[in-house]
Amino acid sequence: MSLLRRSPEKIRLPKGFSFSAVTAGIKVSGRPDLALAEATDGATAAALFTTNRVVAAPVEVGRTALLSSGGRIRAVIVNSGNANCATGREGIRACERVCNDAGKLFGVTSAEVFPSSTGIIGVRFPADKICAKLPELISARLASEHGVLAFAHAIMTTDTRPKIASMRFHAGSKQVTILGIAKGAGMIHPQMATMLVYLFTDIGASSRELQPVLRGACEDSLNSMSIDGDTSTNDTALLLASGASGVRLKDAGTSKKFASALGAVCQSLAEQIISDGEGVQHVVRLFVEEARSKEEALQVARTIAHSMLVKTAWAGADPNWGRILAAVGRSGVPVDPSRVQIFIGSQKVCQNGAGCAFNEKRAHRTLAKPECDIRVRLGRGRQAVRFLTTDLTAEYVRINADYST
Repeated sequence: MSLLRRSPEKIRLPKGFSFSAVTAGIKVSGRPDLALAEATDGATAAALFTTNRVVAAPVEVGRTALLSSGGRIRAVIVNSGNANCATGREGIRACERVCNDAGKLFGVTSAEVFPSSTGIIGVRFPADKICAKLPELISARLASEHGVLAFAHAIMTTDTRPKIASMRFHAGSKQVTILGIAKGAGMIHPQMATMLVYLFTDIGASSRELQPVLRGACEDSLNSMSIDGDTSTNDTALLLASGASGVRLKDAGTSKKFASALGAVCQSLAEQIISDGEGVQHVVRLFVEEARSKEEALQVARTIAHSMLVKTAWAGADPNWGRILAAVGRSGVPVDPSRVQIFIGSQKVCQNGAGCAFNEKRAHRTLAKPECDIRVRLGRGRQAVRFLTTDLTAEYVRINADYST
Protein backbone atom coordinates (compact mmCIF):
# COMPACT_ATOMS: atom_id res chain seq x y z
CA MET A 1 0.00 0.00 0.00
CA SER A 2 1.30 3.42 -0.95
CA LEU A 3 1.87 5.87 1.89
CA LEU A 4 1.84 8.87 -0.41
CA ARG A 5 -1.75 9.76 0.34
CA ARG A 6 -3.07 13.04 -0.92
CA SER A 7 -5.64 14.43 1.48
CA PRO A 8 -8.45 15.11 1.48
CA GLU A 9 -9.70 11.59 1.18
CA LYS A 10 -13.47 11.21 0.99
CA ILE A 11 -14.94 13.27 3.81
CA ARG A 12 -17.65 11.56 5.85
CA LEU A 13 -19.18 13.99 8.32
CA PRO A 14 -20.32 12.68 11.72
CA LYS A 15 -23.59 14.03 13.08
CA GLY A 16 -23.50 16.75 15.68
CA PHE A 17 -20.48 18.80 14.55
CA SER A 18 -19.83 21.97 12.56
CA PHE A 19 -16.59 23.66 11.52
CA SER A 20 -15.24 27.05 10.42
CA ALA A 21 -12.09 29.11 9.99
CA VAL A 22 -11.15 32.80 9.66
CA THR A 23 -8.07 34.95 9.35
CA ALA A 24 -7.13 36.60 12.65
CA GLY A 25 -3.84 38.12 11.52
CA ILE A 26 -1.60 35.77 13.51
CA LYS A 27 0.29 34.44 10.48
CA VAL A 28 2.34 36.98 8.56
CA SER A 29 1.25 35.19 5.37
CA GLY A 30 -2.30 36.44 5.82
CA ARG A 31 -3.69 32.92 5.48
CA PRO A 32 -6.53 31.60 7.71
CA ASP A 33 -5.13 30.93 11.17
CA LEU A 34 -8.09 30.50 13.53
CA ALA A 35 -10.34 27.43 13.44
CA LEU A 36 -13.44 26.20 15.25
CA ALA A 37 -15.00 22.78 15.70
CA GLU A 38 -18.34 22.90 17.52
CA ALA A 39 -20.29 20.02 19.03
CA THR A 40 -23.79 21.45 18.59
CA ASP A 41 -25.27 19.70 21.63
CA GLY A 42 -21.97 19.09 23.39
CA ALA A 43 -19.74 16.03 23.32
CA THR A 44 -17.78 13.78 25.62
CA ALA A 45 -14.02 13.86 25.20
CA ALA A 46 -10.83 11.91 25.72
CA ALA A 47 -7.34 13.24 25.06
CA LEU A 48 -3.66 12.39 24.95
CA PHE A 49 -0.99 15.07 25.29
CA THR A 50 2.70 15.65 24.64
CA THR A 51 5.20 14.05 27.03
CA ASN A 52 7.58 16.99 26.70
CA ARG A 53 8.13 18.56 30.13
CA VAL A 54 8.01 21.99 28.49
CA VAL A 55 4.26 22.31 28.05
CA ALA A 56 2.39 25.03 26.17
CA ALA A 57 -0.36 27.07 27.80
CA PRO A 58 -3.23 25.47 25.80
CA VAL A 59 -2.14 22.00 26.91
CA GLU A 60 -2.23 23.08 30.56
CA VAL A 61 -5.57 24.85 30.13
CA GLY A 62 -7.04 21.98 28.09
CA ARG A 63 -6.08 19.35 30.65
CA THR A 64 -7.63 21.40 33.45
CA ALA A 65 -10.78 22.01 31.41
CA LEU A 66 -11.35 18.31 30.78
CA LEU A 67 -11.07 17.59 34.50
CA SER A 68 -13.33 20.42 35.62
CA SER A 69 -16.01 19.79 32.95
CA GLY A 70 -16.06 16.04 33.53
CA GLY A 71 -14.96 15.50 29.95
CA ARG A 72 -17.72 17.61 28.38
CA ILE A 73 -16.71 19.81 25.44
CA ARG A 74 -18.83 22.20 23.38
CA ALA A 75 -16.16 23.76 21.19
CA VAL A 76 -12.53 23.44 20.12
CA ILE A 77 -10.66 26.65 19.26
CA VAL A 78 -7.36 26.19 17.38
CA ASN A 79 -4.93 28.87 16.26
CA SER A 80 -1.85 28.47 14.08
CA GLY A 81 1.16 30.75 13.81
CA ASN A 82 1.75 31.08 17.56
CA ALA A 83 2.35 28.16 19.94
CA ASN A 84 1.61 30.11 23.14
CA CYS A 85 4.47 28.20 24.72
CA ALA A 86 7.17 29.58 27.04
CA THR A 87 4.95 32.63 27.52
CA GLY A 88 4.64 32.32 31.29
CA ARG A 89 1.59 33.19 33.35
CA GLU A 90 0.60 35.80 30.77
CA GLY A 91 0.21 33.04 28.18
CA ILE A 92 -2.03 31.03 30.51
CA ARG A 93 -4.22 34.06 31.18
CA ALA A 94 -4.43 34.85 27.47
CA CYS A 95 -5.52 31.28 26.69
CA GLU A 96 -8.08 31.37 29.50
CA ARG A 97 -9.43 34.65 28.15
CA VAL A 98 -10.04 33.12 24.72
CA CYS A 99 -11.88 30.18 26.31
CA ASN A 100 -13.90 32.46 28.54
CA ASP A 101 -14.95 34.77 25.70
CA ALA A 102 -15.85 31.83 23.47
CA GLY A 103 -17.79 30.19 26.30
CA LYS A 104 -19.90 33.33 26.76
CA LEU A 105 -20.73 33.39 23.05
CA PHE A 106 -21.80 29.74 23.19
CA GLY A 107 -23.58 30.11 26.52
CA VAL A 108 -21.39 27.56 28.29
CA THR A 109 -18.62 27.66 30.87
CA SER A 110 -15.05 28.27 29.74
CA ALA A 111 -14.22 24.70 30.78
CA GLU A 112 -16.31 23.45 27.83
CA VAL A 113 -14.06 25.27 25.36
CA PHE A 114 -10.92 23.31 24.49
CA PRO A 115 -7.91 25.34 23.23
CA SER A 116 -5.05 24.33 20.94
CA SER A 117 -2.18 26.31 19.45
CA THR A 118 0.63 25.61 17.00
CA GLY A 119 3.42 27.76 15.66
CA ILE A 120 6.43 29.63 17.00
CA ILE A 121 7.49 29.14 20.64
CA GLY A 122 8.22 32.04 22.96
CA VAL A 123 6.20 34.75 21.21
CA ARG A 124 3.52 36.74 23.06
CA PHE A 125 0.08 35.27 22.41
CA PRO A 126 -2.24 37.64 20.45
CA ALA A 127 -5.42 37.12 22.50
CA ASP A 128 -6.85 40.48 21.39
CA LYS A 129 -6.75 39.45 17.73
CA ILE A 130 -8.30 36.07 18.44
CA CYS A 131 -11.09 37.32 20.72
CA ALA A 132 -12.02 40.02 18.21
CA LYS A 133 -12.58 37.34 15.57
CA LEU A 134 -14.61 34.90 17.68
CA PRO A 135 -18.06 36.22 16.64
CA GLU A 136 -17.12 35.91 12.95
CA LEU A 137 -15.64 32.46 13.53
CA ILE A 138 -18.80 31.24 15.25
CA SER A 139 -21.20 32.71 12.68
CA ALA A 140 -19.23 31.03 9.86
CA ARG A 141 -19.60 27.48 11.17
CA LEU A 142 -20.92 24.85 8.77
CA ALA A 143 -21.81 21.18 9.11
CA SER A 144 -20.34 20.46 5.69
CA GLU A 145 -17.26 19.34 3.79
CA HIS A 146 -16.46 22.99 3.15
CA GLY A 147 -16.35 23.65 6.89
CA VAL A 148 -14.08 20.64 7.45
CA LEU A 149 -11.67 21.77 4.74
CA ALA A 150 -11.60 25.31 6.11
CA PHE A 151 -10.73 23.96 9.58
CA ALA A 152 -8.04 21.64 8.18
CA HIS A 153 -6.35 24.41 6.20
CA ALA A 154 -6.39 26.93 9.05
CA ILE A 155 -4.46 24.70 11.47
CA MET A 156 -1.55 24.14 9.05
CA THR A 157 1.92 25.60 9.61
CA THR A 158 4.72 24.08 7.48
CA ASP A 159 2.27 21.47 6.15
CA THR A 160 1.91 21.56 2.38
CA ARG A 161 -1.55 20.00 2.45
CA PRO A 162 -4.34 19.24 4.94
CA LYS A 163 -4.65 15.83 6.59
CA ILE A 164 -8.17 14.38 6.69
CA ALA A 165 -9.48 10.81 7.06
CA SER A 166 -12.87 9.30 7.81
CA MET A 167 -14.58 5.95 8.24
CA ARG A 168 -18.18 4.77 8.56
CA PHE A 169 -19.59 1.46 9.77
CA HIS A 170 -23.01 -0.03 10.40
CA ALA A 171 -24.31 -0.87 13.86
CA GLY A 172 -27.57 -2.67 13.22
CA SER A 173 -29.77 -0.33 11.19
CA LYS A 174 -27.74 2.74 12.21
CA GLN A 175 -24.41 4.18 11.08
CA VAL A 176 -21.43 5.46 13.06
CA THR A 177 -19.03 7.92 11.47
CA ILE A 178 -15.51 8.91 12.50
CA LEU A 179 -13.70 11.94 11.08
CA GLY A 180 -10.06 12.80 11.73
CA ILE A 181 -8.28 16.08 10.99
CA ALA A 182 -4.58 16.57 11.72
CA LYS A 183 -1.65 18.89 11.21
CA GLY A 184 2.00 18.00 11.36
CA ALA A 185 5.06 18.02 9.12
CA GLY A 186 7.99 18.68 11.46
CA MET A 187 8.86 18.33 15.16
CA ILE A 188 7.29 14.89 14.84
CA HIS A 189 8.20 12.21 17.35
CA PRO A 190 4.96 11.13 19.00
CA GLN A 191 5.10 9.92 22.56
CA MET A 192 1.74 11.10 22.58
CA ALA A 193 1.40 13.06 20.61
CA THR A 194 3.69 15.17 18.47
CA MET A 195 1.13 16.83 16.28
CA LEU A 196 -2.41 18.17 16.55
CA VAL A 197 -5.04 15.51 15.88
CA TYR A 198 -8.78 16.01 16.24
CA LEU A 199 -11.11 13.03 16.00
CA PHE A 200 -14.88 13.43 15.80
CA THR A 201 -17.49 10.70 16.04
CA ASP A 202 -21.25 10.50 16.49
CA ILE A 203 -21.11 7.41 18.70
CA GLY A 204 -22.28 7.74 22.29
CA ALA A 205 -19.71 7.04 25.02
CA SER A 206 -18.40 8.37 28.30
CA SER A 207 -14.96 9.92 28.57
CA ARG A 208 -13.84 6.93 30.59
CA GLU A 209 -14.96 4.57 27.81
CA LEU A 210 -13.28 6.65 25.10
CA GLN A 211 -9.85 7.01 26.73
CA PRO A 212 -8.55 3.42 26.33
CA VAL A 213 -9.91 3.21 22.78
CA LEU A 214 -8.09 6.42 21.84
CA ARG A 215 -4.86 5.20 23.41
CA GLY A 216 -5.07 1.88 21.59
CA ALA A 217 -5.80 3.50 18.24
CA CYS A 218 -2.83 5.85 18.58
CA GLU A 219 -0.33 3.26 19.76
CA ASP A 220 0.26 1.54 16.43
CA SER A 221 -0.23 4.63 14.27
CA LEU A 222 0.45 8.13 15.60
CA ASN A 223 2.82 6.76 18.23
CA SER A 224 4.69 4.57 15.76
CA MET A 225 6.21 7.19 13.50
CA SER A 226 8.89 9.85 13.56
CA ILE A 227 10.15 12.49 11.16
CA ASP A 228 12.90 14.16 13.16
CA GLY A 229 12.84 12.79 16.72
CA ASP A 230 11.66 16.07 18.26
CA THR A 231 8.77 15.86 20.70
CA SER A 232 6.78 19.09 20.53
CA THR A 233 5.44 21.20 23.40
CA ASN A 234 1.84 21.63 22.24
CA ASP A 235 0.73 18.37 20.83
CA THR A 236 -2.64 16.86 21.43
CA ALA A 237 -4.86 14.05 20.22
CA LEU A 238 -8.48 14.86 21.08
CA LEU A 239 -11.45 12.54 20.53
CA LEU A 240 -14.98 13.98 20.72
CA ALA A 241 -18.15 11.86 20.73
CA SER A 242 -21.49 13.59 20.10
CA GLY A 243 -23.77 10.56 20.56
CA ALA A 244 -25.93 11.83 17.68
CA SER A 245 -25.92 8.49 15.83
CA GLY A 246 -28.00 6.86 18.53
CA VAL A 247 -25.41 4.09 18.86
CA ARG A 248 -23.55 3.50 22.12
CA LEU A 249 -19.98 2.26 22.32
CA LYS A 250 -21.03 -0.36 24.86
CA ASP A 251 -23.76 -1.78 22.57
CA ALA A 252 -23.20 -5.43 21.68
CA GLY A 253 -20.68 -5.87 18.87
CA THR A 254 -20.00 -2.16 18.54
CA SER A 255 -16.80 -1.63 20.51
CA LYS A 256 -14.61 -3.78 18.25
CA LYS A 257 -15.97 -2.15 15.11
CA PHE A 258 -15.39 1.30 16.55
CA ALA A 259 -11.85 0.49 17.70
CA SER A 260 -10.99 -0.89 14.25
CA ALA A 261 -12.43 2.14 12.43
CA LEU A 262 -10.74 4.62 14.78
CA GLY A 263 -7.44 2.79 14.31
CA ALA A 264 -7.83 2.99 10.53
CA VAL A 265 -8.46 6.76 10.68
CA CYS A 266 -5.41 7.29 12.91
CA GLN A 267 -3.26 5.14 10.62
CA SER A 268 -4.31 7.17 7.60
CA LEU A 269 -3.50 10.42 9.39
CA ALA A 270 -0.10 9.07 10.44
CA GLU A 271 0.70 8.12 6.84
CA GLN A 272 -0.42 11.53 5.57
CA ILE A 273 1.77 13.30 8.15
CA ILE A 274 4.82 11.20 7.31
CA SER A 275 4.45 11.65 3.56
CA ASP A 276 4.19 15.44 4.05
CA GLY A 277 7.23 15.63 6.33
CA GLU A 278 9.43 18.69 5.99
CA GLY A 279 11.82 18.16 3.09
CA VAL A 280 10.98 14.45 2.90
CA GLN A 281 11.98 12.64 -0.29
CA HIS A 282 11.79 9.07 0.98
CA VAL A 283 9.29 7.47 3.35
CA VAL A 284 10.57 4.35 5.07
CA ARG A 285 8.44 1.56 6.50
CA LEU A 286 10.75 0.19 9.15
CA PHE A 287 9.92 -3.28 10.45
CA VAL A 288 11.72 -4.43 13.60
CA GLU A 289 11.03 -8.11 14.17
CA GLU A 290 11.99 -10.97 16.48
CA ALA A 291 12.13 -8.78 19.60
CA ARG A 292 11.26 -10.02 23.07
CA SER A 293 8.62 -7.33 23.56
CA LYS A 294 6.88 -4.64 21.60
CA GLU A 295 8.56 -2.00 23.77
CA GLU A 296 11.96 -3.46 22.90
CA ALA A 297 11.14 -3.40 19.19
CA LEU A 298 9.99 0.25 19.44
CA GLN A 299 13.19 1.19 21.22
CA VAL A 300 15.27 -0.23 18.37
CA ALA A 301 13.02 1.30 15.72
CA ARG A 302 13.22 4.77 17.25
CA THR A 303 17.00 4.57 17.56
CA ILE A 304 17.35 3.67 13.87
CA ALA A 305 14.80 6.29 12.81
CA HIS A 306 16.58 9.06 14.75
CA SER A 307 20.11 8.31 13.56
CA MET A 308 21.33 11.25 11.48
CA LEU A 309 23.76 8.98 9.66
CA VAL A 310 21.02 6.49 8.78
CA LYS A 311 18.60 9.22 7.69
CA THR A 312 21.16 10.97 5.48
CA ALA A 313 22.10 7.64 3.90
CA TRP A 314 18.43 7.15 3.04
CA ALA A 315 18.36 10.67 1.57
CA GLY A 316 21.13 9.62 -0.81
CA ALA A 317 19.63 6.15 -1.41
CA ASP A 318 22.89 4.72 -0.06
CA PRO A 319 22.48 1.06 1.02
CA ASN A 320 24.85 1.56 3.97
CA TRP A 321 23.45 -1.17 6.21
CA GLY A 322 26.35 -0.75 8.64
CA ARG A 323 24.80 2.46 9.93
CA ILE A 324 21.58 0.61 10.68
CA LEU A 325 23.46 -2.16 12.48
CA ALA A 326 25.38 0.40 14.54
CA ALA A 327 22.10 2.07 15.55
CA VAL A 328 20.70 -1.30 16.65
CA GLY A 329 23.80 -1.83 18.76
CA ARG A 330 23.46 1.48 20.61
CA SER A 331 19.69 1.25 21.14
CA GLY A 332 20.09 0.01 24.71
CA VAL A 333 18.48 -3.33 23.89
CA PRO A 334 20.86 -6.21 24.74
CA VAL A 335 20.98 -7.65 21.23
CA ASP A 336 23.43 -10.32 20.13
CA PRO A 337 24.91 -8.84 16.92
CA SER A 338 25.63 -12.31 15.57
CA ARG A 339 21.86 -12.91 15.35
CA VAL A 340 20.86 -9.69 13.56
CA GLN A 341 19.65 -9.71 9.97
CA ILE A 342 18.86 -6.64 7.85
CA PHE A 343 16.85 -6.43 4.62
CA ILE A 344 16.48 -3.54 2.14
CA GLY A 345 13.32 -4.30 0.24
CA SER A 346 13.38 -8.04 -0.38
CA GLN A 347 17.19 -8.27 -0.34
CA LYS A 348 19.11 -9.47 2.68
CA VAL A 349 22.10 -7.14 3.12
CA CYS A 350 23.30 -8.29 6.55
CA GLN A 351 23.39 -11.87 7.79
CA ASN A 352 24.20 -12.68 11.42
CA GLY A 353 25.73 -9.26 12.05
CA ALA A 354 28.02 -9.34 9.00
CA GLY A 355 27.86 -8.37 5.36
CA CYS A 356 26.57 -10.80 2.78
CA ALA A 357 26.46 -10.74 -1.00
CA PHE A 358 23.71 -8.54 -2.43
CA ASN A 359 23.02 -6.47 -5.53
CA GLU A 360 24.02 -2.93 -4.50
CA LYS A 361 22.50 -1.30 -7.58
CA ARG A 362 19.18 -2.99 -6.90
CA ALA A 363 19.33 -1.90 -3.25
CA HIS A 364 20.07 1.66 -4.37
CA ARG A 365 17.06 1.59 -6.70
CA THR A 366 14.87 0.35 -3.87
CA LEU A 367 15.98 3.16 -1.55
CA ALA A 368 15.62 5.74 -4.33
CA LYS A 369 11.87 5.10 -4.58
CA PRO A 370 9.53 7.53 -2.78
CA GLU A 371 8.84 4.80 -0.25
CA CYS A 372 10.56 1.57 0.67
CA ASP A 373 10.66 -1.19 3.29
CA ILE A 374 13.57 -1.91 5.61
CA ARG A 375 13.41 -4.94 7.85
CA VAL A 376 15.56 -5.66 10.90
CA ARG A 377 15.37 -9.05 12.63
CA LEU A 378 16.87 -9.14 16.12
CA GLY A 379 16.76 -12.91 16.69
CA ARG A 380 15.52 -12.47 20.26
CA GLY A 381 11.80 -13.35 20.27
CA ARG A 382 8.51 -13.10 18.40
CA GLN A 383 7.37 -9.50 18.86
CA ALA A 384 7.44 -6.95 16.03
CA VAL A 385 6.52 -3.35 15.21
CA ARG A 386 5.93 -1.36 12.04
CA PHE A 387 7.37 2.13 12.34
CA LEU A 388 7.00 4.94 9.81
CA THR A 389 9.91 7.31 9.32
CA THR A 390 11.74 9.39 6.71
CA ASP A 391 15.05 10.53 5.34
CA LEU A 392 16.75 13.81 6.32
CA THR A 393 17.41 16.26 3.51
CA ALA A 394 18.96 19.67 2.97
CA GLU A 395 15.42 20.99 2.45
CA TYR A 396 14.52 20.02 6.03
CA VAL A 397 17.51 22.07 7.24
CA ARG A 398 16.46 25.03 5.07
CA ILE A 399 12.84 25.00 6.33
CA ASN A 400 13.84 24.87 9.97
CA ALA A 401 16.77 27.27 9.68
CA ASP A 402 14.35 29.94 8.43
CA TYR A 403 11.27 28.97 10.49
CA SER A 404 11.03 31.96 12.83
CA THR A 405 12.27 34.55 10.35
